[in-house]
Amino acid sequence: MKNVGGFDKIARIVAGVVLIVLAVMGIGAPWTWIGVVPLVTGLMGWCPLYAVLGLRTCPLAEKKAS
Repeated sequence: MKNVGGFDKIARIVAGVVLIVLAVMGIGAPWTWIGVVPLVTGLMGWCPLYAVLGLRTCPLAEKKAS
C-alpha cells in the first residue's frame, strides 16, 4: 500500500535527483549518494520509515484504509 503522495512524493524525487547529481559531480560524495533513498521511495510511493511510524501522506491510502 502506498504511503507517500502529493508534495511529499515530488519533494523526495527532486531531492534524490539533486543529491545524486551532486554525488556524480563529486560534490559531497560519498554522503550525497544517500539521494538514492528518497528517489526510490518517491518513485515507489512507499516509505518503510513511514510504515513503521504509521504515517501517510497519500490521500488514496487514507481513503482505502477507511
